[in-house]
Amino acid sequence: MLAASTLIILATLAGYALLCAIRPFAVCRTCSGTGLREARKGMKLCRRCRGTRYRLRTGRRLHNHARRLHSDGTRTRHTTDKECLPWQ
Repeated sequence: MLAASTLIILATLAGYALLCAIRPFAVCRTCSGTGLREARKGMKLCRRCRGTRYRLRTGRRLHNHARRLHSDGTRTRHTTDKECLPWQ
């Protein structure tokens, strides 16, 4: 029973990760993909999607954050920079 539920959870997470890799953007839920919202004086741009009609998925946002954190924390070696060469 535990193995089956673990397998279902892992399959769901793998499917969501694949969806985030293939289609990183989803339709905005606030404006329903129109890019506009109702205001007192008429229509305005949606605050959530800023009028683009799409939003970045949560899983893709987490992936981008982890990738940026890893690249910022990893030292790269630039052999063409003079300040990185130990003999100069």
